Amino acid sequence: MGQRPGAGTGRPRTPAGRAKLTAARLAQEYPGRAKDLCELDFSTPWQLLVATVLSAQTTDERVNAVTPGLFARYPTPEDLAVADPADVEVLIKPTGFFRVKARNIVGLARAVCQNFAGEVPTPIEDLVTLPGVGRKTANVVRSVAFDLPGLPVDTHVGRLSRLLGLTTASDPEKVEAEICAVLPAREWGALSLRMILHGRRVCIARRPRCPDCLLADYCPSAAVPVRAPQRAQS
Repeated sequence: MGQRPGAGTGRPRTPAGRAKLTAARLAQEYPGRAKDLCELDFSTPWQLLVATVLSAQTTDERVNAVTPGLFARYPTPEDLAVADPADVEVLIKPTGFFRVKARNIVGLARAVCQNFAGEVPTPIEDLVTLPGVGRKTANVVRSVAFDLPGLPVDTHVGRLSRLLGLTTASDPEKVEAEICAVLPAREWGALSLRMILHGRRVCIARRPRCPDCLLADYCPSAAVPVRAPQRAQS
């Protein structure tokens, strides 16, 4: 593999410059489209929508462990719309907050059936009307399931954005707006997932691995503010 993008070009001095270099380097480190990078298992937009709602306050691994049984029992929105929430609770209990989540996904199914003829809508304005669906979840579905522009801002994306000096905002919508303003729409969804992967594997909240980070040479928060070693030419 060749030299990392931006290596040897100096430290970017603006948030826009840091955002562009971050997007380029993370794309090389974590290649693929948003669908390839998503760690939730799904076959349809509906399954991704439900899985994303279930992923709140838990791990993707736990969600992936329960969704096969959930979708086997309730394959379609129409099936889940008439489910007894108590039965759903049993199936999704390992994800935590299972009573609230059961009500949300049953209500979600009913709303999809009643308002959108059983099909997951694509406009973000429609998605956020569904029970349990906020802007982050809506952007996940848009970017991963439909390959449409969307930048989900979860805790990792917000945290890394501030550490890297891409923004000073703490409000997720402001973070989303500021990053989207300086990057092409086609990059938004994949960048979010790459930042999540980097936050889980390298820029870990309690023990960041700055010496191993490919962004450390320009990250204002790096504990070891030196250029990450360049990879050997292949």
